[in-house]
Amino acid sequence: MRHIRLLAATGTAVAALALTACGSGTGTEDEGASRPSGTAGSAASKTPEGASTTPEAAEGTGGRAATGTPAARTHAPGTRPSATPAHSGGTRAGGSVVLCNGANTTVTAQPLSRPLNHMLITVKNTGGKTCELPYYPVLRFDQMQWVPQADESTRPQAVVSLAPGESGYAGVLLSAADGSGTGGTTGRKLTVAFQGMTPNSSGGASATPSLPAKGVYYDSALKVTYWRQDLDAISNW
Repeated sequence: MRHIRLLAATGTAVAALALTACGSGTGTEDEGASRPSGTAGSAASKTPEGASTTPEAAEGTGGRAATGTPAARTHAPGTRPSATPAHSGGTRAGGSVVLCNGANTTVTAQPLSRPLNHMLITVKNTGGKTCELPYYPVLRFDQMQWVPQADESTRPQAVVSLAPGESGYAGVLLSAADGSGTGGTTGRKLTVAFQGMTPNSSGGASATPSLPAKGVYYDSALKVTYWRQDLDAISNW
């Protein structure tokens, strides 16, 4: 199991996205049905050593996903397409792009027994149009003030695109198996924020998938994979 290196430089911008989405987006309830989520409180959990605590203004705007037929993908996550990048509900050359978010998907979070200390996030497109899942999920447990970073080795070749009824996946490493993580605590609420086509911009409504009644234990080793179309791609991560 690889240890996380929290990257403060990118964490600041993504932190603003997580905090903003938690306060203004809609979420999911129980089996993933979308509903408006309440404004997050101001209390902060203990920040693990090395994590970012100074949110900056994220690019883009939250809100509705645009309608229309998505343009063909010609870029990989993490790189800007040659045309003007689309933010939440934005457009790019050749047509509009619909972003997957809490308004047009159901989201579940399932702790796994194997691999140890892992959780699987599943996003199912419940809308009538193909939607895209850029980059990786931005996770926030309770009032957490730092942002788990993504494992770059899991970056896909192209943006994950989900037709109606299809699902995308992301893995979560919750804690270090060897006990080297710090600041361990139990999360009772999880907010999943979505990114837009520009890194660290808002992808629209967030989601709040239900967690087990006992909560989920995590520490400073917390990190995520990029969104993937194929579950097998992260099954042994």
